[in-house]
Amino acid sequence: MSSRTDLTCDFNRLYADAVGSMGLEESELERFADRATVVHRAVFDAVPADRPGFLRLPDQLQAAQEIAAAVTADRRQFKNFVVLGIGGSALGNTALQTALNHPFYNFLPANKRGGCPRIFVLDNIDPDLIAGLTEALDPAETLFNVISKSGQTAETMAQFLYFIRLLSDRLGDEAADHMIITTDATSGPLRAAADTLGCRSYAVPDGVGGRFTVLSPVGLISAAYAGIDIEGLLQGAARMRERCQSASMMENPALFYSAAHYLLNTVKKTNISVLFAYAQRLKDLADWYRQLLAESLGKRRNLDGDEVSLGVTPVKALGVTDQHSQVQLYVEGPRDKAFTFLTVDSFAAQVTIPSRGKIPEGQDYLAGSTFNSLLDAELRGTELALQEAGRPSCRITFPKVTAETVGQFLLMMELHIAYSGLLYNVNAFDQPGVEAGKRATFALMGRAGFEELRQRILAEKGRADRIMG
Repeated sequence: MSSRTDLTCDFNRLYADAVGSMGLEESELERFADRATVVHRAVFDAVPADRPGFLRLPDQLQAAQEIAAAVTADRRQFKNFVVLGIGGSALGNTALQTALNHPFYNFLPANKRGGCPRIFVLDNIDPDLIAGLTEALDPAETLFNVISKSGQTAETMAQFLYFIRLLSDRLGDEAADHMIITTDATSGPLRAAADTLGCRSYAVPDGVGGRFTVLSPVGLISAAYAGIDIEGLLQGAARMRERCQSASMMENPALFYSAAHYLLNTVKKTNISVLFAYAQRLKDLADWYRQLLAESLGKRRNLDGDEVSLGVTPVKALGVTDQHSQVQLYVEGPRDKAFTFLTVDSFAAQVTIPSRGKIPEGQDYLAGSTFNSLLDAELRGTELALQEAGRPSCRITFPKVTAETVGQFLLMMELHIAYSGLLYNVNAFDQPGVEAGKRATFALMGRAGFEELRQRILAEKGRADRIMG
């Protein structure tokens, strides 16, 4: 039984009786129930070693307590905390910060941040971005957290080499006190660097791929430095895992979500999934989910080795911002999209629209109302417009945006991906397409062992008449 602190999922607008031919018939879902049960049992009834690794993370409460204790002891020593990472080593960190902290957290004075440092996630290698951060922050006041499971990620290693040199030049022997390394427990270049430098380090859990690591030290360390309740995150994830123990998709929100979207894609031909956040705090959860969906299900071959080139394209949208940039396409454009709205029942603030003073003619309907009710009306209006246009949508509602409810959402979406991988018969936990790009980067940058690939890439020439300028 759910409680008022649980996420709620409204799936009514996925059905044909709400949106017509693009929706699902109850009979379609009933016929699919047995297959959904098989998929669920393949995930939950496997021996622990064979279950997706992220399902173990909610049980790491002691590790979270140790992180929280260590962070509390020294976070007041630093004015800034910088995450050096990319992809799964960055997107979850950003999502936690923007969901669970003040919307202008970095602009608040330290006493209003509880003495916690400002948080920066350096998730790109644009030289202007690197130089700009270097100019903006004093290394003596900054703690860096470099994150890479393998220690082989070129972007992250380049950041590490740059900033550890900067720290060494400025701070000498104290440089190690300004660096935390999160990497493999026993091997890899960053593990060796941690041992050599003598800096603090944490282990990325075995069996948990990068895009599933937000509830591990990868995401929890920066969250703890920002004063976020990391135990609450894990408790929320454990709560969602408990809710999803049922093999019935009518009782298991992650299983129903997976089955419904699989049918929408394969039967109704919706090949675009729009995650539409109607709360500023939730916008970067949509960004985190984009990677989770795209890397997990976008696959050339299935588990049988057949070439299938399948995948659903994720799109993030923010209400009400993207009502004025995307909704025209969504309502009247191609019928190739399924929508998920992220909403909040109770915002942290309630802001009233003034009712006194001179009100422009015709605008008195706004006076005395609240931005809360206006945002809700905008959401309902968008849902209705899509429904009347025959576009399927569902709604996931946070009673409040808290560590517990964010933890619930993260686990639900990760479990949805695990289920979906089995439904599509693909490996949801690898990323061979990304690896191909990594190898090309290694070759072009002159890494040993990639000489032949480098020669082949440099030998490729395009036609001059197709280059302008």
